[in-house]
Amino acid sequence: QAQVLEESGGGAVQAGGSLTLSCRGSGLEFAQRAMGWFRQTPGQKRDGVALIHWTDGTNYPDAVQGRFTVSRDTAKNTLSLQMNRLTPEDTGMYYCAAGKRFEAAHFGTDQYNFWGHGTQVTVSS
Repeated sequence: QAQVLEESGGGAVQAGGSLTLSCRGSGLEFAQRAMGWFRQTPGQKRDGVALIHWTDGTNYPDAVQGRFTVSRDTAKNTLSLQMNRLTPEDTGMYYCAAGKRFEAAHFGTDQYNFWGHGTQVTVSS
């Protein structure tokens, strides 16, 4: 079975609003796996906005700390990103990424073997 990640939940929202992104996996078990959410804007590289380690520990860059929360539901094989107090700087295409099992997650993209096609988030001022 092919490994597929599929994101959903993006959309347009005003500054200060909230969105929850979801990533569903097929052919790839999310439990005990390094995973992350990345954001990309046109002409820029993908930047990590939320990481979850195989132990379920999490890391966030300073720009989203306290506003974004990543979580994993192993029963549903989904990865979620709750985003609160959104700002226009949060605008971008958001990608779900999966690395190897039993590894810590890092902000570099090279670690991740599987990527979804992305879901667009647009925050207006």
